[in-house]
Amino acid sequence: MLNTHIIGASGYTGAELAKIVHNHPSLKLAGLHVSAQSTDSHTAISELHGQLKGIVDLPLLPLIDPQAVAQQADVVLLATAHQVSHDLAPIFLAKGCQVFDLSGAFRVASDSFYTDFYGFEHQHKNWLELAVYGLAEWNAKAIADAQLIAVPGCYPTASQLALKPLIEANLLDADQWPVINAVSGVSGAGRKASMTNSFCEVSLQAYGIFNHRHQPEIATHLGCDVIFTPHLGNFKRGILATITAKLTAGVSADDIAAVLTKAYANQPAVRLLENKTASLDSVVNTCFCDIGWQVQGSHIVLTSAIDNLLKGASSQAVQCINIRNKFSPLSGLI
Repeated sequence: MLNTHIIGASGYTGAELAKIVHNHPSLKLAGLHVSAQSTDSHTAISELHGQLKGIVDLPLLPLIDPQAVAQQADVVLLATAHQVSHDLAPIFLAKGCQVFDLSGAFRVASDSFYTDFYGFEHQHKNWLELAVYGLAEWNAKAIADAQLIAVPGCYPTASQLALKPLIEANLLDADQWPVINAVSGVSGAGRKASMTNSFCEVSLQAYGIFNHRHQPEIATHLGCDVIFTPHLGNFKRGILATITAKLTAGVSADDIAAVLTKAYANQPAVRLLENKTASLDSVVNTCFCDIGWQVQGSHIVLTSAIDNLLKGASSQAVQCINIRNKFSPLSGLI
């Protein structure tokens, strides 16, 4: 059993991680931690997240001495703000812990990415270069040998899983950028209340046009430019990405089906829906990504649906733990 500690456990993704780790046959939930200043300190996690009552009732402990926690941990899950992960990860890594970071702190190895999109200068370039991007279905070989895994963002996960097989097989016209329109539930903004994520205030709307931080993450790891426009919807959880792209001349619907089927034939967390559309109802509260597609003439429309808190964060992190430690692919997840 691997002693597993969750840092930033009071949030939505932290609660999902606590439940998954508790249910995992090869992980021991050894500690739940929040910042030393958190008003949730010493509160049972089940008092904040009632669905955990009687399942996980551990207290949220203030993270006063990260090095002491590191000495007890085999696996550390960082469900923390980007700069907090940036500061904490090297402490755990120095003690030999496996670190799975759900923030954006180590996702893109670029000198300007963090100053331009996250508002801080990265101080750990060595770990940034060693970090492995945790898109589980595509980077398993590298994940299996990594100490630091940067779990992808929720929008990038939904978008890349749909597009990557087609780009890798050169089925898309490189002169026309894929257009990604994606809608997320308000849980993506976290637990902290604000006007922007209040159900009474949210109206379906686009945001971050041409400047959202997930656009360069998607483009970097796909190896091609994209137009990415996120939208906020007045529902709790889930992401639906609708993607339009132009096919390379001569590519048929059968070619698309063959490539997607080959890419995901042995990937149990991805479900394919030929000539259908993906929907949120089918994926919310699950670890799956559903990908649907339809072809007409020289264009394809793909739909990709995930639960933003699970496949877009917590369950994908545990998929990476499973890969790293040679556990069953969906151990703890279904």
